[in-house]
Amino acid sequence: MSDVNALLREIGQKAKHAAARLVTLSPEIKNRALLAMAESLVARSSQIKEANLKDLEAGQAKGLSGAMLDRLMLDDKRIASMAKALQQVALLEDPVGEIYDMHVRPNGLRVGRMRMPIGVIGIIYESRPNVTVDAGALCLKSGNAVVLRGGSEAFATNQALAEIMDAAAQTAGLPEHCVQLVPTTDRAAVQAMLTLNAYIDLIIPRGGRSLIELVVKTSTIPVIKHYDGNCHIFVDESAEFEMAERIIINAKCQRPGVCNAMESLLVHEKIAPQFLPRVCKMLQERGVEIRGDQATCKLVPGAKAASEDDFRAEFLDLILSVAVVPSLDAAIEWINTYGSHHTDAILTSDHRHAMRFLSEVDSACVFVNCSTRFSDGGEFGMGCEIGISTDKLHARGPMGLRELTTSKFIVFGDGQVRS
Repeated sequence: MSDVNALLREIGQKAKHAAARLVTLSPEIKNRALLAMAESLVARSSQIKEANLKDLEAGQAKGLSGAMLDRLMLDDKRIASMAKALQQVALLEDPVGEIYDMHVRPNGLRVGRMRMPIGVIGIIYESRPNVTVDAGALCLKSGNAVVLRGGSEAFATNQALAEIMDAAAQTAGLPEHCVQLVPTTDRAAVQAMLTLNAYIDLIIPRGGRSLIELVVKTSTIPVIKHYDGNCHIFVDESAEFEMAERIIINAKCQRPGVCNAMESLLVHEKIAPQFLPRVCKMLQERGVEIRGDQATCKLVPGAKAASEDDFRAEFLDLILSVAVVPSLDAAIEWINTYGSHHTDAILTSDHRHAMRFLSEVDSACVFVNCSTRFSDGGEFGMGCEIGISTDKLHARGPMGLRELTTSKFIVFGDGQVRS
């Protein structure tokens, strides 16, 4: 344990030094580094896939689910997508140094704010190696050094990605150690990392609820939580059936192992007898297991009775909880009770219902007539994201560049003194 503590202190010290240099760099230098990193990922894709294959084989031997293996797997298309995300971040406006909210006081003082990096960001995450790239890109562009602690199931892949990114960044003029991966799978490293108050300014965990609860319980550093995504779609009585079916199939089946996939479907009782059997048949044909309330089980052949836990679950698999509700009010109350405050959508032709849903559903992202799968920093025009915060402070929803900065007050005077 003492060796792990010493290792993490060394990593923290290096990150703190790197952060002090990053804040002084121009947007041009940071953008050049991001583009170099993107180019290097594609050029060294064979190395990345070789490392990823080791992780996949180890994951299969451990019995990881198909959804987990899908989250872990990297191919040429996904590597190209990660490189594209780096390029998109390079094109975004640099938030560091932005001056805003300037106003003039009666005594002539000009008071405003300047956007600044947070400092050193610690990311603790599971499975998805694209987090290594997204976190590195967003932290660097926003002027932060980053310490990455990925899951053991993606250790070889994350090592390869971090090495490639750090080497490319240094070649382009960024300081050494601005992107560091904790080089051990020892669980004691997480404990050590969470108490590095002197070096790490913010912790962002990404993974299952158990990981996040552990981090929140243990950390002596501020934490932004990214809890599970029990995402709902409510089909209102005025919904257009064909559009609703298309959205529901996409939200559940396109990629079921991610946090913005639909996990719960609510249907208004007035349309349930006509709508539910047909949409559930389409879902079942795609391998989705339906777990429903009593009304759903009566309407849908092959549906299983849902438990209370099913309605709160993030399945990350081809399983869907389904319930019939009597009204918009009941749907909103259901979502606010059972949901995880991540992403929820209403499918409706009634503008008043849409606006009430947007106003009254207490979630980070609330949609009208589109798939929950759009809850994503890239889809929102943020380049990529470091995660989707279900907190209300300091950030909520997809976290991009601005969410990785803080601010300080700045004051311009011409000799004023306080009387």
